[in-house]
Amino acid sequence: ILDKFTALEAELEAELEAELEARKKQFSFYRAELIELEDIECKPLGEVCRNLDYLRRPVTKSTRSIGEYPYYGASGIVDYVDDYIFNGDYLLVSEDGANLVARTTPIAFSASGKIWVNNHAHILEFENKVTQRFVEFLFSSMDISNYINTAAQPKLTQASLNNIRIPFPPFEVQARIVSILDRFDALVNDITQGLPAELAARRRQYEYYRDKLLTFKEKAS
Repeated sequence: ILDKFTALEAELEAELEAELEARKKQFSFYRAELIELEDIECKPLGEVCRNLDYLRRPVTKSTRSIGEYPYYGASGIVDYVDDYIFNGDYLLVSEDGANLVARTTPIAFSASGKIWVNNHAHILEFENKVTQRFVEFLFSSMDISNYINTAAQPKLTQASLNNIRIPFPPFEVQARIVSILDRFDALVNDITQGLPAELAARRRQYEYYRDKLLTFKEKAS
C-alpha cells in the first residue's frame, strides 16, 4: 500500500513539473511573438522614462539597521532596512554582475512602495505602470549584450542603458500586449504556487496512512 502511495507521489510531482515547464515555454513563446513588433518606431530608453540613479544610496551590511523596507540590489531584494529613499512605482535594472550575461534571473524587475536601492541597480520611473510593465517584458526577451561592457565584471552603465533602443508602439498597443502577457504570467505563477501545496497535501496524506498502517495494538497476553 505504501509503495503505491510513494509511486503516485513521484508520478504526480513529475506531471506537475512537466506542466510548469510547458507553461513557461508557452509564455516565453508568446512573449517573444508579441514584442517582436514590425514597423514600430524605436526610441532610446532614456526618452521614455526618468533615470533616478542620482538618488540611490548604498549602505554596507555592517551599518544597516534591520526594518520593514526592502533593500534592493542588482538581482532583487537583498535585505530589509529601517528607512526608505523611494516611494512609488519603479523598474529596476541590473547595473553589474555576472547575471547580466548569464540571465539566470531577470535583469529588470518592478518594485513598488517604500524601498531602498543600492548602486547595483538602475532606477527607472515611467509616466504609467502599463509602459513600465511593457518595458519590463521587453527586457525579458531583448538581447542587450552590445550595451554591456565585459572588460572586467559585466557592467551596464547609465549611458548605455539610456541608449538602448526599444520598440515603442502607441499606448493602446502596449496595454493590449501587457494584458495578454500578464495573464500568461499569472498562469505560470499559479502553477508554481499550487505545485508545492499539492505535493505537500499528498505527502500529508501519505504520512497519515503510513502512521495508521504502522500503528498496532499489542496482543493481549
